[in-house]
Amino acid sequence: MKRWVERLVSRIKGYEYVFDSDLSIWTLVSVSLRRLVWLLRGNLKSVFLRQKLCVVFLGPGVSWRNARLIQFGRGVTFERGTIVDGLSKRGVEIGDNVMIGPYCVIRASGLTNLGVGVRIGKQSSLDAYSYVGAGGGVFIGDFVIMGQHVSFHAENHLYDRIDIPIKNQGTTRKGITVEDDCWIGSNTIFLDGAHVGRGCVIAAGTVVRGNVPAYSVVAGVPGRVIKDRRVAAVASEFDPTVELPPVGKS
Repeated sequence: MKRWVERLVSRIKGYEYVFDSDLSIWTLVSVSLRRLVWLLRGNLKSVFLRQKLCVVFLGPGVSWRNARLIQFGRGVTFERGTIVDGLSKRGVEIGDNVMIGPYCVIRASGLTNLGVGVRIGKQSSLDAYSYVGAGGGVFIGDFVIMGQHVSFHAENHLYDRIDIPIKNQGTTRKGITVEDDCWIGSNTIFLDGAHVGRGCVIAAGTVVRGNVPAYSVVAGVPGRVIKDRRVAAVASEFDPTVELPPVGKS
């Protein structure tokens, strides 16, 4: 049975998927039944709101708002309590096999000031209780893994005047980009204008702003580059005893 389920999952995901050898058959049955229920729920909701069938897994309590502006590929999972609002200029685009964790919120704008939108690339993940505020646009690449409570704030409020409320002074928007193959630790905060290059590791609790060079390890408030992964990789080729220190859990 395990091999049959592996073949089915591999076909859905589009790449070979192998279960851990210690996974019990009863756990596999339990998880498979739950995923089947989520698949049925996802198709029913997709047909009702978007008038199309799709391979999408929906946990209980998931809310799609402005669903016609939400596009996603095959095998996407929206876990329990997730809210996704497509209202924006470009909408929300989610690639194949993306996982949106429990109680995440993804949104870009209100009715009076449309935001740019969101793109999350294939096989990326956003873990529990994370927030994507995409007024200026949030663009996440492929194979990006993120921990819990990660937040994106692609907008800043103007506050120069003191004679009118800050909320009425307007905003500035630059957008946030995280390129492919990054690891983002828990409780990381991305500020408007942040651009993280390919292959970066962002330590847990970091506040990210400005440009981060590719293959950097970043930590701190505000975040600073503490290591270049390419240098460490070259060193390890010559000295197999070299170990990279941990920079935070995801």
